[in-house]
Amino acid sequence: MKKLKVGIIGCGAIGSEIAAACQGRLKSHIDLLAICDTDPKKASALNSSLSKKVPVMPLDNIIKKVDLIIEAASASISGKVVEKCIKNKTDCLIMSVGGLLGGERLLRLAESRGVKVYIPSGALCGIDGLKAASIGKVDSVTLTTRKPPKGLEGAPYLKRTDIDIYGIKGETVIFEGNAEEAVEGFPQNVNVSAVLSLAGIGARKTRVRIVTSPDYSKNIHEVEITGEFGKIVTRTENLPSKANPKTSALAILSAIAKVEQIVKNVQIGT
Repeated sequence: MKKLKVGIIGCGAIGSEIAAACQGRLKSHIDLLAICDTDPKKASALNSSLSKKVPVMPLDNIIKKVDLIIEAASASISGKVVEKCIKNKTDCLIMSVGGLLGGERLLRLAESRGVKVYIPSGALCGIDGLKAASIGKVDSVTLTTRKPPKGLEGAPYLKRTDIDIYGIKGETVIFEGNAEEAVEGFPQNVNVSAVLSLAGIGARKTRVRIVTSPDYSKNIHEVEITGEFGKIVTRTENLPSKANPKTSALAILSAIAKVEQIVKNVQIGT
């Protein structure tokens, strides 16, 4: 059986676990050809953890050699990755979905050029229901995210509003707005709002609340969807990734599950 040739962009916590899965759980279906990171130390660290080392290459070189690019870097580069993949007619899987908001034209362009762009559900349950509901009329989508202070550390919104995240004593709502504003203010923290937006009624209509407390130990996402189908309410209690507290462990597992779905013939769920 012909293996899917894969390249990974970003060698942090997410990229490292996906790479390990490519050489482990998915090794009979996938050939990990190369990795890439702007930080050579991260690429070297990932390579040293793999059962079989792979070449470290620039993005432009990898795209020409693989069937699928997996982006696990940052929202600042994910749009550029999609753009380059479209140009080279290479399929891609995008983890930093926030970088695609406002650039939906890229997704339309990929569709017209026959390039597949895969977006995993991430640390969120209910995307399958939202996709099904969106075949009809959806009236509202609301996301309430609860994260411990460490999971929000360094967010541009906190710096801009001068919020001392570690000075908060109890459960506090620190942000309310739409998904577009949430992704701009918390680009590394609420990727789930971008996924919700693309699957449903768009970033400007999707409402987001971000809550924090020093008592929180999990990343919790509650979603409420209403429409002509009825009502969906989901609650996902995520443990943070041990390697990166800003990322939920389920987000990484979701990416691996999506890659597995790509290479397998039997697919379950919407």
